[in-house]
Amino acid sequence: MRFVIVTGMSGAGKSSAMKILEDDGYFCVDNLPVSLLQTFVTLMEGSSEQLDRVALGLDIRAGSSAIAEAGPAISTMRKEGYPLEILFLEADQKVLVKRYKETRRMHPLGNGGRVDSAIEEEAHLLRDLRKQADYIIDTSNLLIRQLKQDLDRIFVKDEDFCNFYLNFVSFGFKYGIPSDADLVFDVRFLPNPFYVDSLKPLTGNDKDVYDFVMADEKAGIFLNKLRDMLEFLVPNYIAEGKTQLVVAIGCTGGKHRSVTLTNAIYKEFEKSNYASRKEHRDIEKDRVRNNVIRQ
Repeated sequence: MRFVIVTGMSGAGKSSAMKILEDDGYFCVDNLPVSLLQTFVTLMEGSSEQLDRVALGLDIRAGSSAIAEAGPAISTMRKEGYPLEILFLEADQKVLVKRYKETRRMHPLGNGGRVDSAIEEEAHLLRDLRKQADYIIDTSNLLIRQLKQDLDRIFVKDEDFCNFYLNFVSFGFKYGIPSDADLVFDVRFLPNPFYVDSLKPLTGNDKDVYDFVMADEKAGIFLNKLRDMLEFLVPNYIAEGKTQLVVAIGCTGGKHRSVTLTNAIYKEFEKSNYASRKEHRDIEKDRVRNNVIRQ
């Protein structure tokens, strides 16, 4: 039997994860009292219904004292041979606060106080479960479909999974630097396709623009140095407990050079041991503005 405990920060997507696992054929039970955990697992293993995949939701709603007991209880059960896996979902504190404001929901530990303080308290209470987690997924920048892809890789296809995400983002400086960027690189030193009439309406996703940008020797040198730096940094970030890195690459409008280099560096890490994603934040903005002007 495959038994998965789904836990993590409130607002990080635990309910969505449970729904995805249920759609994938898992028998799901949410918010079971911690005191019944071992009894529940034993019953599932001996069930006449021959359940082979079970997911149990466990979070702060069980109560502060119960969550404090959960870590030691799971550790003991694992030592006794129970096949438990832990999926821990988390997100940046600013993202969690924003989600609570948007949904107007009360944090389980809020008691009418500030959400920030409740989130910090929850993170402290869940620290033991996080340390024991087999899989940690940061949902700060994830769409539901991306979360489903990750969960399917782990719990359906049984593929190897790394708890570290590399997020590559192209952007235009005139629209501002991405607020969640960990590393920011400026590629405005490269020749600008914007000033080539045939390339101006295209983007870095088009082969002609890509070839134009990468034909410059400096682009290749930049790509190699960026790859080498990330290969050095990422293992050290992982050693310090970091679960994701947002690498932002910018040019003037976020349409040509930054898109090209983001695609190029993403390709370098696409098949690595790290989960890699790319996003072109501003690629359509100039195009939309031009359409408005023509009207």
